[in-house]
Amino acid sequence: MNKYITKSLSLVACCSVILFACTPKSESSESAIMDTNMADGHSYAKPNEAVVTHLNWKAEVNFELQKILASASLTLKTAEDATQLILDTKDLSIKSVTNGNNEELSFVLGEVMPHIGAPLTIDITPSTKNVIVTYETSQEAEALQWLEPSQTTDKASPFLFTQSQAILARSWVPIQDSPGIRFTYEAEVTVPTELLALMSASNPTEKNESGVYTFEMKQAIPAYLLALSVGDIEFSSLGDRSGVYAEPSVLAKAASEFEDLEKMISAAEALYGPYRWDRYDIIVLPSSFPFGGMENPRLTFATPTILAGDKSLTSLVAHELAHSWSGNLVTNANWNDFWLNEGFTVYFEYRIMEAVYGRDYSEMLALLSLQDLKAEIADMKAAGSYKDTSLKLDLEGRNPDDGMTSIAYDKGYFFLRLLEETVGREKFDSFLKEYFTSNSFKSMTTKGFIEKLQTQLFDAYELDIEPAFYEAWIYSPDLPENCPTPVSDKFENVDKALATWQANQSKEELQSAHNSDDWSTHEWLRFVRGLPEGLTLEQMTALDLAFGFTSTGNSEIFDAWAILIIANKYEAGYEPLEKFLINTGRRKFLMPLYREFVKSPEGTEMAKAIYEKARPNYHFVASSSIDELLGM
Repeated sequence: MNKYITKSLSLVACCSVILFACTPKSESSESAIMDTNMADGHSYAKPNEAVVTHLNWKAEVNFELQKILASASLTLKTAEDATQLILDTKDLSIKSVTNGNNEELSFVLGEVMPHIGAPLTIDITPSTKNVIVTYETSQEAEALQWLEPSQTTDKASPFLFTQSQAILARSWVPIQDSPGIRFTYEAEVTVPTELLALMSASNPTEKNESGVYTFEMKQAIPAYLLALSVGDIEFSSLGDRSGVYAEPSVLAKAASEFEDLEKMISAAEALYGPYRWDRYDIIVLPSSFPFGGMENPRLTFATPTILAGDKSLTSLVAHELAHSWSGNLVTNANWNDFWLNEGFTVYFEYRIMEAVYGRDYSEMLALLSLQDLKAEIADMKAAGSYKDTSLKLDLEGRNPDDGMTSIAYDKGYFFLRLLEETVGREKFDSFLKEYFTSNSFKSMTTKGFIEKLQTQLFDAYELDIEPAFYEAWIYSPDLPENCPTPVSDKFENVDKALATWQANQSKEELQSAHNSDDWSTHEWLRFVRGLPEGLTLEQMTALDLAFGFTSTGNSEIFDAWAILIIANKYEAGYEPLEKFLINTGRRKFLMPLYREFVKSPEGTEMAKAIYEKARPNYHFVASSSIDELLGM
């Protein structure tokens, strides 16, 4: 038997006879049913008839089959005339459905629809309070990435991680997969004894001999925050309520990089109230993880690309921490309101970074954000998706991933920054603190937020705001003319350094006149992004010899430089570029590079050749986007 096969639980045969506990009482359990009137076009659920309030999940992780064999026991709140429970699924093999008395329930797995999968419709009565679905996942489950040992950092053991946002939880758990529906959960997960299992819940800090791990999430969460990771993972404490998990060879570096985590938590609490999730831990995943980070409660998933060695990329940690308030605590009711998660979080992130590292630092972040935003708007105009530059989206019939652009993040941030500058920071902070407190464990729509903004901020302080203000910023495309402009003395110095370099290409003069030896990652990004188009081979070579961009270990800087490698056909950078694309799964880095490739026929050919090697290392979230771009 392969050593990565878990010991048999006879799971499929026995799960249907297991009786599970009712929903545990918690500070947020009642909120699981508070937002059932908010429509979500990306879910089949009808929560007004029957809504899930608690999940008890029992699972066996089988690395040989690359499947999870599981049962999901769902505690329900039903209406007086309830006849059906509808769950979201995608590529799940349903073995049986029973109630809490082990009685078979009739069910139908409906037609598969693009993006949203198939509804699992179960016949119930108003007295049905527990439904148990026994099932197994598919090898094609879009949320799951199964890694061979060779695809991990340490090359010793296999690895599994999930990515449920936006609507991929349904590919590994039959659930009401809508951000407007919250539930508590507990789990028992069996894995190979040499591996450790972790979830977005209470977690162990070391392996046990049985390979069986139990978990509890007593705060109610939406399905997209369900998370599981299994691998050769170790833990290092960073404080009384924080720590980091990683593969053994990565752990010390990660612990050093995140040593300011407790300061960030304290800074966040000082701004907008107590942290409500008990612990805040981070796991550094293998490089195929498709995002910079994912804000799974109690256990942020993070890419190793932020381990720069100088803490210069830890604003991502501040971002995921900020989600503990904006997103996890107060959640967008559906994916058309995604900006309510991300715009608030970018604003909060920059406030944390300002509190910990100073205003100069946060203003550099804001200026890079503005640059990204303007570039994204220009690209979206050119691609014919201009309407998606509005904060309030219309994603009907589309993949909600289409809304995960700089618009939600950066336009959302600048809208909130404009509010702060309009009413004053003290008033705005008071409003936001009350917003997070009074709406904890609830969902929010754009309309609902505007109403609260109007009554609790503008009307409360007798400030006149024209309706056109909301129309321009929230419901209209593009960036309004009154967008705030961050100011950074450090970037002004970088801009002067660029002029110096273009005038004489002297590294020594740049160092002496502009202190470039002391530049942060953000200053170097400003420098690389500011280089003119159409650089010659001699200019590219001179830049590389002077500053070592091709050999840098900083992923942010290399990604910016790699655009120039492709655009200027800098052959000396081709091999490192290919290595980067094969060994990096972060979509933020991948998409701009592949987009640059397809600007020319020869570039497209090179991109397809590299992608053929790289694709097995990418998560579905990344590969699906690149497949579409390359027509594969």
